[in-house]
Amino acid sequence: MQGPIAVVGGAGRVGRLITRRLADQGEHVRVVSRNPGPAQPAGVRAHRADVRYADTLTEPLRGCAAVVFSVEPGTADSGPLSPEATMYDGVRNVLAAAGHGPAGPPRIVLVSQIFVTRREHPMNAYGRLLDWRLRGEEAVRSSGLPYTVVRPGWLTDEALVGDRVRLEQDDRGEGWVSRSAVAEACVRALEAPEAVGRTFELFNEPGQAPADWPALFRRLTPDRVLASYRG
Repeated sequence: MQGPIAVVGGAGRVGRLITRRLADQGEHVRVVSRNPGPAQPAGVRAHRADVRYADTLTEPLRGCAAVVFSVEPGTADSGPLSPEATMYDGVRNVLAAAGHGPAGPPRIVLVSQIFVTRREHPMNAYGRLLDWRLRGEEAVRSSGLPYTVVRPGWLTDEALVGDRVRLEQDDRGEGWVSRSAVAEACVRALEAPEAVGRTFELFNEPGQAPADWPALFRRLTPDRVLASYRG
């Protein structure tokens, strides 16, 4: 990309995998985290920042060509450890700080989750986790920036049922997905124009890992809010 890529939450379990993949491709990566850690791969710069506090994000996100948001939500009912603070206010703070990169509006990839439209699910009892994740998605979709929203299934460190990935829409499915597959989907979404303006769920299933991610993205229906986006 024509500029650095910020991985917000880049010290987390998914964020580290995203960072490593981007660094292996020769990208200039910024890890943005409350606790980025002392050791980073070659070509990666660590920035200590907190999505809940907008003023900490200005410098880490300045001039970025793309931003991947992969942050742990918290589950408190209110306060700084609540999903409202991280998944809604945090997303809005990142969008505001991202501004415009040297090659135009930055690409945004938001890692959300399945079931965000199912308010009755028991997970929503934890600080209205699903409600606030959905509100964060809506903030991204209405931002006017080129974006992709990735909704992983139940996360695991192993491909329990295979390496093949299944992309779905409308938040109807359920299943497992490896953190490695989520990281790969985020990196591929950054590269593919076909992924812009799409929201999708992501699962693993029996079979081989995909060789043609753009073809998978092309099968998705664009979100209506950005159906007319032309870049």
